[in-house]
Amino acid sequence: MWDDRYSDTDFAYGTEPNAFLAEEAHRLPDGPILCLAEGEGRNAVWLAEQGYSVTAVDGSSVGLDKAARLARERGVDIECVCSDLAHYDIEPGRWAGIVSIFGHLPADLRPRVHRQVAEGLMPGGTLILEAYTPHQLAYGTGGPPVEEMMMDLARLEAELPGLEFEVAREIEREVIEGKYHTGAGHVVQLVARRP
Repeated sequence: MWDDRYSDTDFAYGTEPNAFLAEEAHRLPDGPILCLAEGEGRNAVWLAEQGYSVTAVDGSSVGLDKAARLARERGVDIECVCSDLAHYDIEPGRWAGIVSIFGHLPADLRPRVHRQVAEGLMPGGTLILEAYTPHQLAYGTGGPPVEEMMMDLARLEAELPGLEFEVAREIEREVIEGKYHTGAGHVVQLVARRP
């Protein structure tokens, strides 16, 4: 499905960074950044432009090819790793920052990945996450079609043990990111730090 979506010459979600990430990236400490479910690379490339060393992981080689091309066009380097998150192990204590932007996973996989995210941050490392909440189903402006793949604060608190939440909110906001995220949406926004 994702290879098909990313095979268009246009970028499915645009080439500009996610607005919440751009607002909160100042909280990321220096060091390596891991971008999960990074797709066509808009967030990874932008972070590389800010001076970070970035690894982008996604299950779509088509999306990552576009990410690598976007990085070349913008004059930065990113490392692209083609892997389904079900088979990608996040190395404990390695990452200064982990970014998950609309990285909706199956309900049986998400808790394991999020536990690895919490363990994967180095002390002082920061997670920046934005995702659709179950309320998004009533909006029809993007996101998966099933409630089980959505996130909310209660789920995230349970799935991210040991992290201190610095920003934690569920809000309605305009999400204008390419043709697949356009219009009012209901999101959860999280900045969490490993002590």
